[in-house]
Amino acid sequence: MSRLQADAPADLWVPVTGSLGFRGRRHRKAAIGMLLSQANQATGATPRAGGGAFAWILSQAAPLLMRRAAGRVLVWVWKSDPELLVVMAQLHEATPQLRTARAMMPMEYDDTESFRNPHLGVGEKLAMPLPSDPKTPPFATYTWDTGSHFVTVTAVCSDRQRFGTIIDQVDAVARTIRVVDDLQVGESRNVLRLDPA
Repeated sequence: MSRLQADAPADLWVPVTGSLGFRGRRHRKAAIGMLLSQANQATGATPRAGGGAFAWILSQAAPLLMRRAAGRVLVWVWKSDPELLVVMAQLHEATPQLRTARAMMPMEYDDTESFRNPHLGVGEKLAMPLPSDPKTPPFATYTWDTGSHFVTVTAVCSDRQRFGTIIDQVDAVARTIRVVDDLQVGESRNVLRLDPA
């Protein structure tokens, strides 16, 4: 089974994936609170009373949900300010429906640049530091098509002014993303690994 691995420096990032109980709880809650706030702002909804409690409940459930994803989802928050930046990497099977959905994305998503990852080869990066809708937070997405899967990395920032100061660190994490396969003993003789280039 295919899953994701990455190397996010522990002095800059706090992993949400695999952080159960009290470990990383404050960072998870702050990151989820930021995402909920951005979603409310984007939809024009007014924040509800008890939103902090909802963020706490989600922060407790998030690691368990990601554990069930069995390595197909990795999430980190910015260590020094978890309400500033959340990064999520995902592995999706490249179904015809997903390919069709990607082809029908809005035109602004065509403004991508090439982005090289030593493990996945050349993919695409879309950075939106100033989205046209002021309610939309700045974000960046990275995508690689491996043939059988799409690997995507999405970074959402809560501050337009600070987006440019941290995007290089997101780039660094995105370059470490790789897909690994769980091979049983004896299967690896028939597997040929080629450089993505």
